[in-house]
Amino acid sequence: MKSLHPGPSIKLAPARASHGSLLSSPAGDSSPDDAVLMGAIASRNPDALSLLYDRYSGILKALIIRVIHDDAEADDLLQEIFMQIWRQAAHYSPGKGQALGWIVTLTRRRAIDRLRKRQAYHRITERFELEAERQPASWVHSRIDDDIFNDDLRQFLSARIENLPQLQRQAINLAFFQGMSQREIAEHTHAPLGTVKTRLELALRKLHDSIRALKNKI
Repeated sequence: MKSLHPGPSIKLAPARASHGSLLSSPAGDSSPDDAVLMGAIASRNPDALSLLYDRYSGILKALIIRVIHDDAEADDLLQEIFMQIWRQAAHYSPGKGQALGWIVTLTRRRAIDRLRKRQAYHRITERFELEAERQPASWVHSRIDDDIFNDDLRQFLSARIENLPQLQRQAINLAFFQGMSQREIAEHTHAPLGTVKTRLELALRKLHDSIRALKNKI
């Protein structure tokens, strides 16, 4: 399998058979079932993730390609999905259905989200190019002036964001620069949803106060 990196101190290698009972199926054979693998992944066993990857990566990539129709992007998304499985394996419960069903649902949702984001980007790009063709040169120069101001504003805001407390800064970066919803931030940071909302509200209030002097220019 391709090299996956679930965390800064873990590098996945091809699965080894030396983990004994941890990766043994209830029947005692050499091929643990999906529920056993998910339990081992939740216990932070990288070999279990490697085995799951070897077992299902082909199926999941085919599913992704059916949605986004891009082989290279499918490879990238497949890696992201297995990293999400690594982070969220503890959320899977065998009582709610087969592990493969949980994984397929996760994969389909991520692929559809990626497709929607790509389509939205293309719509925005096409709209901008169309407007640029229709507008006179004075509009273009005005836009250049606006871009210069916006660059300055981004630098100003970046400096203020860096001064926020670490957890508030993390919430802002995930929400506004990675496009995560509050619920996705909660899952990503393992924090309660209410805590994430509070962090964002406090961070935004501090940023608002810091740019109040520029209020008439924004």
